[in-house]
Amino acid sequence: MKKKHILFSTIISMGMMVSSCSDYLSVEGKLGENTQSLENIFENKEWSEQWLATAYAWLTWSNIDIGSKDNCITNFSDDMCYSDRNLEYRVFKYCEYDENWKQDSWAQAYDGIRHASIFIQNIDRNKEMTPDEIVDYKAQARFVRAYFYWKLLQKYGPIPIIPNDGVMDYNAAYEDLYIPRSTYDDCVNYIAEEMKLAAKDLPLKRDTRNMARPTRGAALATRAKALLYAASPLNNPRPTDTERFTDLVDDEGRYLMAQEYNEEKWAKAAAAARDVVELGRKGVYELHTVSAHSTGTIDNPATIAPPTHAVYSHADFPAGWRNIDPLQSYETLFNGVIFPSENKEMIFTTGQNNGDINTMIQHQMPIAFGGYNCHAMTGKQCDAYQMNTGKPFDKTKDWTGDENCVSAEEAASGDWAPLVEGVNKQYGHREPRFYATVAYNGCLWNGTNAVQSYDRNLIIWYYRGEESGWSNSGDRWLATGIGIRKFVSSRDNFKTEGGVISKPVIGIRYADVLLWYAEALNELGASTYQIPSWDGTQSYDISRDKNEMSYAISRVRIRGGVPDFGSDVYENADEFRKHLKHERQIELFAENSRYFDLRRWKDAEYEESQQMYGCNAYMSKTERDLFHTQVINSNLPTTFSRKMYFWPISHDQLRRNLRLTQNPGWTYYD
Repeated sequence: MKKKHILFSTIISMGMMVSSCSDYLSVEGKLGENTQSLENIFENKEWSEQWLATAYAWLTWSNIDIGSKDNCITNFSDDMCYSDRNLEYRVFKYCEYDENWKQDSWAQAYDGIRHASIFIQNIDRNKEMTPDEIVDYKAQARFVRAYFYWKLLQKYGPIPIIPNDGVMDYNAAYEDLYIPRSTYDDCVNYIAEEMKLAAKDLPLKRDTRNMARPTRGAALATRAKALLYAASPLNNPRPTDTERFTDLVDDEGRYLMAQEYNEEKWAKAAAAARDVVELGRKGVYELHTVSAHSTGTIDNPATIAPPTHAVYSHADFPAGWRNIDPLQSYETLFNGVIFPSENKEMIFTTGQNNGDINTMIQHQMPIAFGGYNCHAMTGKQCDAYQMNTGKPFDKTKDWTGDENCVSAEEAASGDWAPLVEGVNKQYGHREPRFYATVAYNGCLWNGTNAVQSYDRNLIIWYYRGEESGWSNSGDRWLATGIGIRKFVSSRDNFKTEGGVISKPVIGIRYADVLLWYAEALNELGASTYQIPSWDGTQSYDISRDKNEMSYAISRVRIRGGVPDFGSDVYENADEFRKHLKHERQIELFAENSRYFDLRRWKDAEYEESQQMYGCNAYMSKTERDLFHTQVINSNLPTTFSRKMYFWPISHDQLRRNLRLTQNPGWTYYD
């Protein structure tokens, strides 16, 4: 009999028990009724493309980069909460879930790895593709496979890397098919090398029809992100760290996480990020901006300029904000009003027209617009947004009393724009990203796609008794009294069929890369490291270069309408680290970043254990002072257990692969 091969990933991804290795082979079972041999499939261009499309498809389910809680539970950390599933929220935040809860990401990722590997092994036989097409398609498959490994590593920690390019002999004995977990560093090195190989054959740009396919920059950016995680405290403990994950081991007792600090990891991460920054310097990527304009419409309001600054108000971007609209520059990145092909900040996307993004924003939007009104921002996140001067918000101030609500005269003057009459002044004079993200009590929602005029341009109040306020029945209310408007367009209205603009799922964007670069540089001491570029064509001198750190950070902050950090911050590594973490909390809110950032920094134990607070959403409009008095919300439990650093591996996977070990704190299958 002709020798056949099987992807071991199938063993750990299929949802059923089998009696022999041959049961895993069934290519026909994967293809459906109109079955073909692998030879025929990969000789045909259309069928080959369909095969690769299947691998891509698994990036749009439980491995989606940004989405709602059904497919992206890790989008919720200490910054967001939801009230429509109180029991589920408690299970999630109190770590009451077990090893079989929300495990689709593992199976789907390995299924994607399986499809990508079969594609790589067979596409060279295609008779209908040009040699250049084959090279590109193979690089795409290599990217997709490594990206799935990255998604697994980020969530589960060290995972099995399938050897021999993802194929194994199905005639082998079961014990020869069992594969242990690779170390964290081995996983990262594999991803980094695979992304380098993919980058060599991927183009710098894609045309409009192929925006959801990876580019060279996407491969290099994923490589940089993986190396940054490898350098972070979770896997690179500082000498003073007491937590070193000595109990995260493979079946032979080998440590899977690094036990000693290695500063050079930060240098390698910085160099990898610089590979992408150099593409930015060449114009391949840039931060998205919208030009400043003194007049406007409901969909495109006039620019609200930041307070006059001696430097930034008199210079064009990136040296200043004179010629840009910071609010709309940030807002239109996500809300779908520009096409992905027009967004030079977006490095990788899994595409537009994604239902999961629309599901997420429907949970954010008020009832008056057909929304579910149950995804809320925590008071902690709301207070993190700075004033429009760049100074911290004073959350200790007493914001009660009529003098702390905008009067009719103050609203008419425009001095408190965009606040309207009756809105609490704690929401005034905040940085532009606040208004692009936060749906505060008394916020204007446009919804201009509505058919009926009375369904458009509404001020939404979250007081008890209002349509979107607390109700004795139902769970469609904001537990903190603070909503979320990020990803929402001024046109979006769920009361109208087709009234919601499609949103791109931005997996990686240039602002994130700039923040990685600055973070990695900051962690370097007095040494200078010689690190080659990804393709070996040049060598970087990598050191704690304050000018390079400012080059990266200042662009992100100035685009957001706030000044760069002062020299005192750049001079002090500890102070810079604190400011960098805060900047990531603001810039990347609701982009499935905070959950993983807190873990890689090992800050989750503290940050995730703080009590959730917000407005007193049980108060009516007649008790508005009490509504705006900060309270701890007992309905939003939160804690952090050490085992929450990594998601558990399901018992089904442990039964199928007897060399697979469980993450610390979770039940082992014996």
